[in-house]
Amino acid sequence: MIKKIVKKNNLTNHSEVKDNLAYWLTKSPAERVAAVEFLRRQFYGSSARLQRLARVIQRAQG
Repeated sequence: MIKKIVKKNNLTNHSEVKDNLAYWLTKSPAERVAAVEFLRRQFYGSSARLQRLARVIQRAQG
């Protein structure tokens, strides 16, 4: 039998999270948006807009 293991961590105790937050709070909103746009282009390509995607999933009856 496989046991389910769940670990909960308090994010206020992690210095990496605090360091990341402190770093991004030093940036202007325009710089933050530019960083998100850079990551979006890496993931989705250089298209100007995000692709619209719809997927129809049929559930099993019963």
